Amino acid sequence: MPVTDPVTVVIDPLEAHLMRAGTFRVGLVVPVSGVLGLLGPSAINCAMLAAHEVNAAGGILGRQVELVLVDGGRGPAEVAREIAELVREDAVQAVVGTHASDVRLAVERSLDGTAPFVYTPPYEGTAPGRGVYYLGEPASLQVGPGLDWLIEHRRARRWFLLGNDYVWPRLVHASARAHLAARSATVVGERLVPSGTAAVEPLFEELAAARPDAVLLTLIGTDLIAFNRAFAASGLGCARLCGALEEHGLLAIGGDATGELYAAMGYFGAIGTDANLGLGERYAGAFGPDAPLLNGHGHGCYEGVLMLAALADRAGTVAVPALDAAADGTTITTGRGPLTLRGRRVRQRVYVGRADGLDFDLVTSA
Repeated sequence: MPVTDPVTVVIDPLEAHLMRAGTFRVGLVVPVSGVLGLLGPSAINCAMLAAHEVNAAGGILGRQVELVLVDGGRGPAEVAREIAELVREDAVQAVVGTHASDVRLAVERSLDGTAPFVYTPPYEGTAPGRGVYYLGEPASLQVGPGLDWLIEHRRARRWFLLGNDYVWPRLVHASARAHLAARSATVVGERLVPSGTAAVEPLFEELAAARPDAVLLTLIGTDLIAFNRAFAASGLGCARLCGALEEHGLLAIGGDATGELYAAMGYFGAIGTDANLGLGERYAGAFGPDAPLLNGHGHGCYEGVLMLAALADRAGTVAVPALDAAADGTTITTGRGPLTLRGRRVRQRVYVGRADGLDFDLVTSA
């Protein structure tokens, strides 16, 4: 099933105005630069596949969908300004985003309910603002199954928390501290580092001094890759549980043969459901066998476009007040099965994958 490319890369807001009239334009905010730039290719492909499927079913409100690509890897204020201008000038009618939470907060403030915004990655667990719909795992739920599995199966009682210094890692750590305390486990150290931190040796020295059984890693993108690449040479033997490691990140690390690298995500390409096998076949048919791997962040963009279309179909409009009123009960079926909005959020299963070479084996879910 070849997919005609509906993505236009926005260089300035004027470009979106030049797209053909009568289409429904979705601002697709994904990083194609910065520490999360690795996520871009799969996310774009997955959004394109969803747009193709929506268009084959009649589009959004009878209009064919086009995706306007906005680089979400830049600074939050810059991304938010561009999105706000695109919406204000009616160059896009809705937004789907897979990017860091600091960018999300800025985009939410800039939109202030003027257009629907479907945000797909893991998030902090806060209540969504007007016209905002969360499809990812909240901080309070995402890493719990992985913490429990390592406590029970690897006797991981002593934990070190290490992440980037922004809102999502802070709240994941807060949730993890409470969860570990309830399991009578101990946090023996914690460190938050700026994005782009290149020197990992001091971190390994700190870990060696703390002697943890396991490390919860909320580093993202290239920072997470650099840490795990260097870990093998560090001489440390503790388990690592990652909150943002997906298939491309594992490939970039070079795989792992220790049996002690884990990831907690709402989606892995290895999910063995009929729905996911079908998605994999459609994705390979659209983009070929050498396409970027299906992964949690890319799959989120697939879900985001489908959820936007389902919301518009249910409400009969993309006006935010009507969408918010109609949102509860809106359901789509994706690679991980049915996904239903409640309170403009979803509650779905979280999977824990253990790296085995270049693949993930799913060890538990909750």
